[in-house]
Amino acid sequence: MRNGVAGAASAMFMVGTLAGVSGLIKDYPLYGGQAVRYLVAAVLLLAITRAMGLRFVRLTPREWAYLAGLALLGLVIFNVCVIQSTKESGPALVGTILGTVPLWLALFGGRPAPRLMVGAGIVVAGATLATGLGSGNPAGLLWALGALVGEVAFSMLAIPLLPKLGAVRVSAYSTALAVPMLAVVGFTVEGSAMLRMPTMSELLGFLYLAAVVTVVAFFLWYSSLPKLGPGRAGLFAGLIPVGAIATGAALGIATPSVFDLAGAGLVICGILVGLTARPRPQVVALSASASATGRP
Repeated sequence: MRNGVAGAASAMFMVGTLAGVSGLIKDYPLYGGQAVRYLVAAVLLLAITRAMGLRFVRLTPREWAYLAGLALLGLVIFNVCVIQSTKESGPALVGTILGTVPLWLALFGGRPAPRLMVGAGIVVAGATLATGLGSGNPAGLLWALGALVGEVAFSMLAIPLLPKLGAVRVSAYSTALAVPMLAVVGFTVEGSAMLRMPTMSELLGFLYLAAVVTVVAFFLWYSSLPKLGPGRAGLFAGLIPVGAIATGAALGIATPSVFDLAGAGLVICGILVGLTARPRPQVVALSASASATGRP
């Protein structure tokens, strides 16, 4: 359990650092940049897969559908919706909507324990306080809701695949599938201007996003998900704004306010409350199955 907790917490904190690093790549074509990010991540993950001696696993049509849905909803559509919502309303609205992820994962994960729901509610309140409601408009809200669907799909569609593929292969296969999807979106929206030679700061930003926010965070998240179950693991999504606050302070971009710190404190309290809920038996069974079949 402790390994699952540490992995989930680290993964979501790393995702939160995306906000601080995004300033390095803000002038690069958005969709082309995402395609580059996932291409680099896919190469790294496939190399890790080969180095670990993990063979390619033959998937059923249903499993291919889950994997394609994971790549399309959890990676491509999620990123498109976040980008568009930020353009329409700024980052606060989409950050607040994504702060409700713990509640949705708890609900979709089955019949959650009351204490888990209380903890998820506290996490949502803390994430909302830390992010700030800000101003928005209907278009921004719709894009943010699309991002919410993508974030929930990122976990729920992976659950049927993890026992057979394991965390490394799910991460590698989904990122590889996302590259041509993002390339199509980028060419449609940005045309031939979707790619250009990055500057040194942009290159460093992409390497960080690919290696840390994608490769490491994906692996940690998908390793923790079977151990904790979607309800408990979802609590750690509240650490995304906490990671953003900490990164902003470390890079000197922004000094956290009292509300930022209070929200971060609420998130931590909510996680602790939610983790005291008794785990469901099928979560333990899924964890054992994933451990047994995640190897070649």
